[in-house]
Amino acid sequence: MTDERSADARAEVFQGVREARRNELAEDYVELIADLIQEQGEARPVDIAARLGVRVPTVTKTLDRLAREGLITRAKYRSVFLTSEGSALALECRRRHEIVLRFLIRLGLDPETAERDAEGIEHHVSERTLALFESYANRP
Repeated sequence: MTDERSADARAEVFQGVREARRNELAEDYVELIADLIQEQGEARPVDIAARLGVRVPTVTKTLDRLAREGLITRAKYRSVFLTSEGSALALECRRRHEIVLRFLIRLGLDPETAERDAEGIEHHVSERTLALFESYANRP
């Protein structure tokens, strides 16, 4: 019985990791779209592709998925806009990123490495762990 529970617990962990990976792409896109809109007033697929280092057809495929999920709106050959749900997700991603970044810098990591590492960690860290990161980062 113990082995069965242990296997079930491992399966649950792996399922959570797969879900986080699936969400990671959407989170990266909405965060980038929000950044582009703030910086340039619009987010065009060509700009998204350039920032991500991918081709426009790859971006188009992902934008189609984000539109189906209700995170963005767009028209053919037009800019991309976040829905209220997409904007909320972008804000949450930015919050998580900033907490992880501050935590890593507080540990003594250089800002460039911390920025790169935070980009991956922010998608996979639990709320409980994130709260501990924030508490540590906010210590005087």
